[in-house]
Amino acid sequence: MSEHLSLLIHHSDIEQTVSRIAAQISRDYEGRHLLVVGILKGAFIFMADLVRQITIPIEVDFVTVSSYGSGTSSSRRIRLLQDMTVPVRDKDVLIVEDIVDSGYTLSYVMQHATDVGALSVAVCALADKPSRRETPVDVSYLGFTVPDKFIVGYGLDFDNRFRYLPDIYALENRDE
Repeated sequence: MSEHLSLLIHHSDIEQTVSRIAAQISRDYEGRHLLVVGILKGAFIFMADLVRQITIPIEVDFVTVSSYGSGTSSSRRIRLLQDMTVPVRDKDVLIVEDIVDSGYTLSYVMQHATDVGALSVAVCALADKPSRRETPVDVSYLGFTVPDKFIVGYGLDFDNRFRYLPDIYALENRDE
């Protein structure tokens, strides 16, 4: 496999953006009962940095869903592999996602949180690829809008590789 990484977002820009988003979340949810739910595996690095900068009391949980397998495009069939373990009923839920692509995964997780009794459901995403959207998703807190390229680094992966990189890159010249 032949691969080339092209830098899209430097880690210093990511740090500034995470700080901005955390400050906004802290203001918006002051005095409320916030449950921050990360979508594994991609969101874990972004979410770890984000929650350390949120200045209000929060609870943290995770879900694991699958829609990609080892490919680079969504199968549109979402499977819940690991559900939330913290009770959701009557709490404000903030879903943290690495990248919004087709919208199917987020739409599924948002509906699931609503179905189990969330008071409100909002989305915080590190990156958005609106050119790929197939189902509408409202992203309340957004880090970056990215081009229609396969993105890796800072938690984002290709076949479980490249998550460890501190910057965000476009993965070029990959054999599919």
